[in-house]
Amino acid sequence: MGHFLGTGGFSLLEMDGVLRLLVAAILGMALGFERSVAGKHAGMRTYALVSLGSCLFVIVGTIASYELSFFSGINPLQIAGSVVLGIGFIGTGLAAFRGTQNQPVEITTASGIWVAAGIGMAAGFGLYTLGIATTLIAIVIFSVFMRIEHHIRVRYGERESEYL
Repeated sequence: MGHFLGTGGFSLLEMDGVLRLLVAAILGMALGFERSVAGKHAGMRTYALVSLGSCLFVIVGTIASYELSFFSGINPLQIAGSVVLGIGFIGTGLAAFRGTQNQPVEITTASGIWVAAGIGMAAGFGLYTLGIATTLIAIVIFSVFMRIEHHIRVRYGERESEYL
């Protein structure tokens, strides 16, 4: 304990938190790399920051709930729920401001940012395997499914740019 008392130094809890932050940033960056390759505006930095920030909120909530456990009502899951809600607003804003006649709504990018937040929360809770698995699955969804959708659109005559 002692985080709120300013005792200084690094505790094992904080060092574990640093590891969780690094994992979240790396996984978010990996997810954003595919988006950068696909030419999307939200790329490696955006995804890494969303994942990192989500992880930080979870860590802070967890440490705070541990250190302030004598106060009833402190729950790190409430912070996680707030992260999900906040990221939803970011995705909505992305869709609203990008959705003009000249530029299609980037729902896939908004969804990917939401997934990056979940990856960050998984890392924040120390659920590394889930975070890594989600990152890999999302990369497959972004890259492989995009090719499948392209072939379907070509076959059935829809314009590709409407959905990318």
